[in-house]
Amino acid sequence: MSTEEEDLAAAWGASLEEEDKAPAGGADSTRVLNQAEIDSLLGFDQEQVGETKSGIEQIISSGLVSYERLPMLEIVFDRLVRLMSTTLRNFTSDNVEVSIDGITSLRFGDYLNSIPLPAMLAVTKARQWDNYGLMVVDSAMIYSVVDVLLGGRRGTAAMRIEGRPYTTIERTLVERLIGVILRDVSAAFEPLCPVEFQFERLEVNPRFATISRLSNACILVKLRVEMEDRGGKVELLLPYATLEPVRELLLQQFMGEKFGRDSIWENHLADELRHTEVSLDVVLDEQPLPLSTVVNLKAGDRLTLNVGPGAPVRLRCGEVSLFEATLGRRENRLAVRIDHELKRAGAEEEA
Repeated sequence: MSTEEEDLAAAWGASLEEEDKAPAGGADSTRVLNQAEIDSLLGFDQEQVGETKSGIEQIISSGLVSYERLPMLEIVFDRLVRLMSTTLRNFTSDNVEVSIDGITSLRFGDYLNSIPLPAMLAVTKARQWDNYGLMVVDSAMIYSVVDVLLGGRRGTAAMRIEGRPYTTIERTLVERLIGVILRDVSAAFEPLCPVEFQFERLEVNPRFATISRLSNACILVKLRVEMEDRGGKVELLLPYATLEPVRELLLQQFMGEKFGRDSIWENHLADELRHTEVSLDVVLDEQPLPLSTVVNLKAGDRLTLNVGPGAPVRLRCGEVSLFEATLGRRENRLAVRIDHELKRAGAEEEA
């Protein structure tokens, strides 16, 4: 225990002794805690407040949801990095390396307040999911793309002119970049669920790019794009409400659950079905009879079948009629010859 904590404990012990000695209802029976004592109770240390989270900070951050509850997102974003590396090389005709800086979950309002300006915010819409996402391109990435696409020299840093609005040429080139990235995002989700991310509008003010409530939880993916000595960051924000239609698919633990088939089990099941024995009944005729007639049946009674010689009969498996056949005889045994297959009611409705 440190010296400061020992002094604080001693002060508390002394104050408790004074309260025990003081008469009940006296002025000294109640004591107001000072700020140092409140911070100590909540777990705050003034010297280490920036290093670790404790006390009330942990209580606040415990309300945040974690992206690890959707493990398939890591596979989707890893696929996105590979796709972007190829498409951006073709787009810029330069050596491009894309990497993931991190995948985190946070509140939408907290992210809007943390966006470093100036930046361009692209509002996107997932058409099949009928909801929105946000893509943020930072200033370094904007100037790097403009410099590369307009033929800037290699080995020189992109020129940055801060404190002015973006020009029409810069906005047009960035829109082309965003369109390329959105096609890659759609392709990354395609094995999981077909979805098309469409570009809606481009904003430079975070207040005009509000696509969700400020308290809603979102997934934030930070991508770093490096083009030799140039580059920047591209951030993709997807609210949990946007991912809700595919939440069950994102909860899968591995690719084989949905991304591919198991041919071994398919072949094994097909072989077992071919060797399965099925009993078939030959139905000559069906007649509805009163229960009293059935009860009074005895040995020697005859039932007349309303079927002529050579009339077709049906083969059934349980209650399902499968084939229509002709009744005959083979080596002193009754036999049937299948003429054609009967269509079931469900197959006719589908047809």
